Amino acid sequence: MTEKRLPFTKEELENIIEKYPTPFHIYDEKGMREYARKFNSAFSWNPGFKEFYAIKAAPNPYLMKILRHEGFGIDCSSVAELELAEKIGMRGEEIMFTSNDTPDYEYRKAIELGAIINLDDIAHIDYLEKCAGLPELVCFRYNPGTLKEGNAIIGHPEEAKYGFTREQMFEGYRILRDKGVKRFGIHTMVASNELDPDYFVETAHILFELIVEINRELGIRFEFANLGGGIGIPYKPDQKAVDLDRMSKGIHKLYNELIEANGLAPLNIYFESGRAITGPYGYLVSKVLHIKSTYKKYAGLDSCMSNLMRPALYGSYHHITIPGKEESATKIMYDVTGSLCENNDKFAINRVLPKLAPGDTVVIHDAGAHGHAMGFNYNGKLRSAELLLRENGEVVQIRRAETLSDYFATLDFDGIAPFEV
Repeated sequence: MTEKRLPFTKEELENIIEKYPTPFHIYDEKGMREYARKFNSAFSWNPGFKEFYAIKAAPNPYLMKILRHEGFGIDCSSVAELELAEKIGMRGEEIMFTSNDTPDYEYRKAIELGAIINLDDIAHIDYLEKCAGLPELVCFRYNPGTLKEGNAIIGHPEEAKYGFTREQMFEGYRILRDKGVKRFGIHTMVASNELDPDYFVETAHILFELIVEINRELGIRFEFANLGGGIGIPYKPDQKAVDLDRMSKGIHKLYNELIEANGLAPLNIYFESGRAITGPYGYLVSKVLHIKSTYKKYAGLDSCMSNLMRPALYGSYHHITIPGKEESATKIMYDVTGSLCENNDKFAINRVLPKLAPGDTVVIHDAGAHGHAMGFNYNGKLRSAELLLRENGEVVQIRRAETLSDYFATLDFDGIAPFEV
């Protein structure tokens, strides 16, 4: 069981709302730092261990700076994410660039920053060489196909668009070796939001065995094995968080049996988690606008799926707390909705909650990853602000809310009058 707590009281939250109107996302710095330290501690047996925070989860430079302070690198997948890393002073091998269907200008930016390049396609060896040149260190993303099951979010490996086949891994590293590349990494990621710690141990087993086989056939040594992300979070109260110590213990055992025993140590262990790092420590705070009664009861909020898309996109569960009404004896079943012109714009369906009224504050949990980041402007909805609850209790705005001026900024209204129809 996972207790769904809030890092602030009802009174503290109402004081925040007085200064920053709803809706907004708010992140708990203390929670993020504590988890980061727990993650690092679990893998302290590996001197080169590093977590590269998957910036796609919550691409805010304030959060990135906090996590960098905890020793994390950054995992980027686009030129915008690379530039965000650059803007907080990150360069070199504290940046991992993992993308797919990659345009040439993104490779050039990654090379400019000295980032670790993680190729997704064997054809991109020549593409990278022609557009930016081969760097000293190159990594490939392995897709194990039927050797490993995926899940609904990322797809089954043999059907997913990501990575090299097993045969392509051998051929790709052979090509790199023959072209004079001297340093090598290896990577895989085949699931997302996985809660079973043994899943990651099995992933390490597949990757470590492949490292041994490639070394025997090609004579190359690997500097690191990036086990990817995918560490899930307990969105539902009856779920358990991934046991990092158990996962690490299993990976350590395999490391001794396969890497140490074959003379392939040291091998740095990397991860690129995003959801687990910020997800449980972010909250979408909203207000009830309307209560509607037809064939069902609806609680309409001042936020919508442009603030949090996961329930509409994946049917995902996000826990909901009504501050001040946690112990209410009166319970009613609601669909909790936004105002988009889409019937799937719902944060919850048939959810039993305390009796709601217009003006009630609603806090949606586990919105710190793939929440604000997946926002969009359909129906002219504007993206909300992002706030940070500091360890000392101070609240700072780390991204302002969008305005209509922002929304219209790319339109040429001056050109409308002379435009002939």
